[in-house]
Amino acid sequence: MHAHGTQRTSRVLQISLVLTLAYIVVTAVAGVRAHSLALLSEAGHNLSDFLALLLSWVAVYVATRPPDSRKTYGYQRAGVLAAFLNALLLVLIAFLIFYEAFRRLTAPVEVHAQVMIWVAAAGVVMNGVIAFLLYGTARDVNVRSAFVHMLGDTLSTTAVIVGGGAILLSGQRWIDPALSVGIGALILWSSFGILRETLNILLEGTPRGMKLERIGAAIEAITGVNSVHDLHVWSLGSESHALSCHISIADIPPSASERILQEVNAMLGERFCIYHTTIQFEHAACEMASGCVVPAADEHSH
Repeated sequence: MHAHGTQRTSRVLQISLVLTLAYIVVTAVAGVRAHSLALLSEAGHNLSDFLALLLSWVAVYVATRPPDSRKTYGYQRAGVLAAFLNALLLVLIAFLIFYEAFRRLTAPVEVHAQVMIWVAAAGVVMNGVIAFLLYGTARDVNVRSAFVHMLGDTLSTTAVIVGGGAILLSGQRWIDPALSVGIGALILWSSFGILRETLNILLEGTPRGMKLERIGAAIEAITGVNSVHDLHVWSLGSESHALSCHISIADIPPSASERILQEVNAMLGERFCIYHTTIQFEHAACEMASGCVVPAADEHSH
């Protein structure tokens, strides 16, 4: 993330933190006064979003720290870790909402629907503004996790308005806890996608949207490449990818192999946005043991 983009992202996250904290206080107080579990669920949901935004803000700062002798790749995964913790927190919040909702379904509580509607309407405006601000900086999985949370909040607060209207018209008290179940399901849905992506990065899986077979075929299509094996692609952060592989070539001078190396790197950058590569050239058969080991008697170049 470039310096200008980092500053803009940090500023957007700071504004979002202030707005979210103010809305949490309003929603919690209104939820208690209106006896509305849906509003209290929204307060809990927004509390998790506040922590998500806070973690994202801290992670944006930490991720800009340069590499050193102990963290040779830098701190790019700080944002990934923040997104992973955010998603775990959302899962916990969702199950707490489910528990309280089922309690209220068995013992309904009188709800002040008008308070629900007005507070939720304010929430739609606030969450919509924050989601819009985050949308322009949502390329990183860390910031995107916060964006997904705020977008989910916009939808769930809209549902609270609809539920409040339904309670006013019908007088049915079960609508409030039922609405909370829906909000909890939305929270789970938004968190599982982030969990899946962050776990894939932390476990050094192939980046989302990339096919190892396509990358290997693209390398083998370059003139001078006989074959490619021991191919690995992983993510350093959500926007930074790395590749290592062994490439079999003819027994040619280093100047000729340098041309192949430049073409491979240029292709990987243009087609797959992979700019950090470790490529080993071979012109002898590769013995497979733990990975790929070239016999010591055979020449190879890096």
